[in-house]
Amino acid sequence: MLSSPSFCPTLPAAQQPHLSELLRHQLQPPFFLRSLPTKSSAAPLSLSFSRRCRRAFRIQCIDAAQPYDSEFKLSLAHSSHGTSPDPLKIAIIGFGNFGQFLAKTLTRQGHEVLAHSRSDHSHAALQLGVRFFSDPSDLFEEHPEVILLCTSIISTGQFLKTLPLQRLKRSTLFVDVLSVKEFSKNLMLKVLPADFDIICSHPMFGPESAKHGWKGLFFVYEKVRIGNEDSRVLRCEKFLDIFAREECAMIEMSCAEHDEYAAGFQFMTHTVGRVLKMLNLESTPINTKGYEKLLDLVENTACDSFDLYYGLFMYNKNALAMLKKLNAAFEALKNEIFESLDDVARKRQYESDEKVDGLLDISWMFKENNNGSAWKETAPNSVRSQDTAPWPINGRARNSEQSSNSSKLKIAIIGFGNFGQFLARTFVRQGHQ
Repeated sequence: MLSSPSFCPTLPAAQQPHLSELLRHQLQPPFFLRSLPTKSSAAPLSLSFSRRCRRAFRIQCIDAAQPYDSEFKLSLAHSSHGTSPDPLKIAIIGFGNFGQFLAKTLTRQGHEVLAHSRSDHSHAALQLGVRFFSDPSDLFEEHPEVILLCTSIISTGQFLKTLPLQRLKRSTLFVDVLSVKEFSKNLMLKVLPADFDIICSHPMFGPESAKHGWKGLFFVYEKVRIGNEDSRVLRCEKFLDIFAREECAMIEMSCAEHDEYAAGFQFMTHTVGRVLKMLNLESTPINTKGYEKLLDLVENTACDSFDLYYGLFMYNKNALAMLKKLNAAFEALKNEIFESLDDVARKRQYESDEKVDGLLDISWMFKENNNGSAWKETAPNSVRSQDTAPWPINGRARNSEQSSNSSKLKIAIIGFGNFGQFLARTFVRQGHQ
């Protein structure tokens, strides 16, 4: 911003001062220079005016101070990789795999991170730039603004009751990241003093599923209790902004609604993943896309502790109903298979169909049906060849084929269901008949 001489208000022409008077008045040297000897008044007016202009016009500031510049603040607020313009002091309680996973992003954004855990993770904390406290009393004496609970589901209740809450400020914000929300909400409302603020959150990702960043991954939260003071509201927004800056999909949802959905997908995902892990699935040189997804599912769930899976079942009232549905669906599928096998066995026994005997031998599959009664297996006949003699070759067609240089084929698809139609699209696109 450049400073410039002020101008006089508009006056009649007869009363307006002469330009030389204005210049003499506006271009006076500073008061501490007026007593210094000046050059002769006979100096050319242009030289005197030029020198005085250099003294009168000076740069005072280039813009508003950056801490108060709205444009500067907006540029930082929308930066997903820069440090936070107003960092928080965050204490992570439970510094295991997930606590350390969150700490990496918190420290990268410039927040001050403290940590406490029953196990000694001081070496991991040192590598992440986190101050580790073996005694929670010492940590709470630092008066963190946010307490981030990263403990296991089954240990959170007992652990929360042992914390020296009296050492914290009365306006401290408590945030949990447990996978079940109604349980954690009721627990914190019961244990924590009424002065404390509460956010129930669920980052729906972890070290395995968020290897390449948090962009597009869901972060579900409910503002359970936030004070009316501007400082508390701002602190809540700053905490949520940690995940918004990483481009998470921010979903505000009640804890009850979250648990209803989570029982359907999260508990089911972990159940299927653990069952597949017990099968010791291994990658092969010819993996299909579906099999690759199964391997990814095992990888994403197998590293989690059994306490997490047990907590998903124990503290979500919808999990038992989902487990019953899963068991009923498996039984229905198994019965459908056994019924089909019963049909084959009946054909083999009562219809004496040699083709059925030759096409399918099921004696090695099951020795008992779904009711536990043994099938009356008969020794299958030798597999009869269903091939017939080669069809007579049309000489005209053979000569035409040999003389043609076209690479197109005439293809007959036997069985034109979903897969046959799927193949036909590509055949036709390539020009085959």
